[in-house]
Amino acid sequence: MREVAFLRWLTDTCRIRHAHWQLKGRVVRFVVQLELSLEGQWHAVRRYDTAHGLSHCDLLHPDGRTDKVPLAFRDYNEALTFAETDLRTHWAVYIRRYAEEAVRHD
Repeated sequence: MREVAFLRWLTDTCRIRHAHWQLKGRVVRFVVQLELSLEGQWHAVRRYDTAHGLSHCDLLHPDGRTDKVPLAFRDYNEALTFAETDLRTHWAVYIRRYAEEAVRHD
């Protein structure tokens, strides 16, 4: 099995953590996570992964809550492409929402 892992820096306080595993050219597992550094500590904001055997999105909240949203794709290759595209396209919106919620939570 082949593993691919990297960080994609969006700003000095925002990054995407990417890891996926392939077998014979097919994605068999992945995690793609948007992270924000607040006061020197990294926080997961939104995560796409295949934990529990299905692709889904975890919407993470500063108070520790997590909302799970299943993804309806034929295979993990499509789900991974969607996850990467979504986070690269909408990261600023997700970060702003999380930061605003963190301020309200304090």
